[in-house]
Amino acid sequence: MKTAKKIIFWSLVAFALIQFIPIDRVNKPVDVKVNFVDSRKTPEKIKTLIKGACYDCHSNETIYPKYAFIAPVSWSVKSHINEGREHLNFSVWETYNKDLKVNMLSKSIQAIQAKTMPMPGYIVYHQEANLSDAERSLLTQYFEEMLKSKTY
Repeated sequence: MKTAKKIIFWSLVAFALIQFIPIDRVNKPVDVKVNFVDSRKTPEKIKTLIKGACYDCHSNETIYPKYAFIAPVSWSVKSHINEGREHLNFSVWETYNKDLKVNMLSKSIQAIQAKTMPMPGYIVYHQEANLSDAERSLLTQYFEEMLKSKTY
């Protein structure tokens, strides 16, 4: 029994100590001239869908939920955000070249259709990101139209 108490005690101490390991939660400023929804004058319905389902991980407009302030969960959340921004950052859309935009739009269409984005784990805590089939279709059509008309 003493061993179990020691394990619990030291686990709690370790948990308390890791709370002091900070992560950077500061979003870079967003320039509306290069931000996807602003520069493209995205229709309100599409804008709402993109911001609700994509922007937390794929923009510099992340809103960190309460659970993102507790280590080690905060480390995982920040890692996912960093990875998401590396693949696609809507806040800097107009800084991407044509080929990169085409690639990102194509991959976005595939991910939306395959229901791999938004990530299933994200949807559990963010119901606004749980897109219906109709909403997925609407986003897909919007991105496909951009590709067809070459207005990216």
